[in-house]
Amino acid sequence: MIKDNQRYFNRLHFLLDVLVIVGSYMLAWYLKFQTEFFDHIGDRLSFEKYMFALWGIVPGYLLLYLAFHMYTSKRVQGRRLEIGNIIKANILGVLGFITLLYVIGQHDFSREMVVIFFVINVMAEVALRMFIRYVLRMMRKKGFNIKHILLVGYSRASEAYIDRMAAFPQWGYHVVGILDDNVEAGTNYNGTNVIGKIDLLEKMLAENTLDEVAITLGLSEYSKLEKLVGICEKSGVHTQFVPDYNNIIPSRPYTEDLMGLPVVNIRYVPLSNTFNAFVKRVIDIIGSAVGIVVISPLLLIISILVKCTSKGPLIFRQERVGLHNETFMMYKFRTMEVQDEKDEKKAWTVKDDPRVTKVGKILRKTSLDELPQLFNILKGEMSLVGPRPERPFFVEQFKEQIPRYMVKHQVRPGLTGWAQINGYRGDTDIRKRIDCDLYYIENWTFGLDIKIMFLTIFKGFVNKNAY
Repeated sequence: MIKDNQRYFNRLHFLLDVLVIVGSYMLAWYLKFQTEFFDHIGDRLSFEKYMFALWGIVPGYLLLYLAFHMYTSKRVQGRRLEIGNIIKANILGVLGFITLLYVIGQHDFSREMVVIFFVINVMAEVALRMFIRYVLRMMRKKGFNIKHILLVGYSRASEAYIDRMAAFPQWGYHVVGILDDNVEAGTNYNGTNVIGKIDLLEKMLAENTLDEVAITLGLSEYSKLEKLVGICEKSGVHTQFVPDYNNIIPSRPYTEDLMGLPVVNIRYVPLSNTFNAFVKRVIDIIGSAVGIVVISPLLLIISILVKCTSKGPLIFRQERVGLHNETFMMYKFRTMEVQDEKDEKKAWTVKDDPRVTKVGKILRKTSLDELPQLFNILKGEMSLVGPRPERPFFVEQFKEQIPRYMVKHQVRPGLTGWAQINGYRGDTDIRKRIDCDLYYIENWTFGLDIKIMFLTIFKGFVNKNAY
């Protein structure tokens, strides 16, 4: 949902951002070199040379703001997400700028001034966007900047649409009613009434009181779609189509254009993009290699403890299902007494499981038994972040019982994942775990991986559901 005047609003937003960036940078220079708050180390460069850097900083920051969706309509972007994007864009901007200074050998340029600029610019950008939100909210309260929308068709799609409009009044959308041939006039759903038959559409469009029409027909009525689109297009009113296929495609589909033929892809998987997959794999290789070297003393200590406290192999190898449903042997430090392979395959570990050794309890509780999977990552069988892999026996069960379960195998399994940092590991609700896995698969970004790895330190390692 994008406002008709979003393009002009974004141009104004661009101009305001340019003023904020330039103003923040000049204020940072002033505070650094013209006040007593900071020492004057780095003042060997002239004011003109410091200001010359703005020719690169301004377009660079605007490109970062575009990359982090900071010009998306505020109707559909929450405050926290917008503030998070501001911080991320500015962090990358500052790191990139400082890196460039080192690369070109510019040692006289004050790094402290760059940090001051970062702090001021983040605060100013947040303040600007909160002010804009406040102005837009006040305008909507007074009746300005409100979109009046008519829904055509009563279905699950129309109910979902109305629910979202009611949940987010700050978007400024007002649903005036629903037209439907199968539901009686006066039927109410969440404050919105069915106001008549679909034949009324042309008359309502002619009255020119609508900003948008959302076609929300049920699947069984799609034969009417072409005619309705034609009527709406003829009137010049902006038209949306809200498909009634939540039970078929419950995720985020996307369209492609095959030489004029629109193709709807059932599920958007960012890691199906070759560049995204390459970047993630490079990070996995570097991360696992560095991790193995850094924690090698810890690996040695754990190895000694496992071997000295129970009989059996040091490393436990277990078959798991990974990318493209291919199986691989996943490594763990052995935490249980050696048992029959058939029995081991068919049972999950439960609380106070007598098979777990004393050292094993500590290793499992702290997830230290998972550290050998760094070698799985290095081999390309796993990733640092992704859905946790399951045993073939359970995969065969779950794929029949849980819709969309097998989608998780469209990406490499991970050492940690979105489900784990949300508490879904061990003996927890498998359906909620899959929901988390699907969210990760469809919303993958490099930033999300960093967030998950960071939160794993605080939420993922020690968990009450790890037995």
